[in-house]
Amino acid sequence: MRIEKLAGLTVRIAGGVDRNGSGDGPLVVLLHGYGAPGTDLVGLWREVNVGEHVRFAFPEAPIVLTPGMSEPGRAWWPLDMLRLQQAVMTSDYDTMAEHIPQGMLEARVQLSEHLAALSETLQVPPNGLILGGFSQGAMLSCELAFSTDIKLAGLAVLSGTLINRQAWLERLPLRKGLPVLQSHGRSDPILPFALAERLHAAMQTAELAVRFIPFNGGHGLSGNVLLGLEGFLLETLVRPSTPSP
Repeated sequence: MRIEKLAGLTVRIAGGVDRNGSGDGPLVVLLHGYGAPGTDLVGLWREVNVGEHVRFAFPEAPIVLTPGMSEPGRAWWPLDMLRLQQAVMTSDYDTMAEHIPQGMLEARVQLSEHLAALSETLQVPPNGLILGGFSQGAMLSCELAFSTDIKLAGLAVLSGTLINRQAWLERLPLRKGLPVLQSHGRSDPILPFALAERLHAAMQTAELAVRFIPFNGGHGLSGNVLLGLEGFLLETLVRPSTPSP
């Protein structure tokens, strides 16, 4: 694994023929969730068996929440935890779905610039980029996918939720046919399962090729989700062609 800094974001790069991101294969970019360190999802590249040709990148969110720690918790944008808790306790799902978090636009712009630099640095092939993440990282992935024209081979929404609903619903049909893996715990106490179902329904209505993995658990990744992610990547990503002799 190697560490780079591109467009203002630190990123850990793994996989590829030398396990440091070399080669000409596709790239899977996974964004960690709110409060997690930049290393949080890095171990996933060893847990999904998708072949040596696939590269992985794990960008680190720019906002430091717990300075002074060896691996500080980070965020893509600040969260109003009291507002979130009140909405969850009162099942005010409409307010949660309509919410446009302060700082999300800036995070989207920076991530877009980072992905452009990452794709250029690693020479990612056309239609060879899968974007995804966990929790807040999943929400930022959706925001980028549903609010821009970035070319994606697939989208992984792991315990994310529906926000910025009006803008997302308007642009979702432009992603018709996009392969999506979505997972969510039925007992998630932080981002309600009901909102994940609304997001799933919206993607289905817009005719995205979405596979939904609900599981009996909370805010996390189950074994079934990891198996589902592995299968999703194997089905979605195409191996680079072998040059003719």
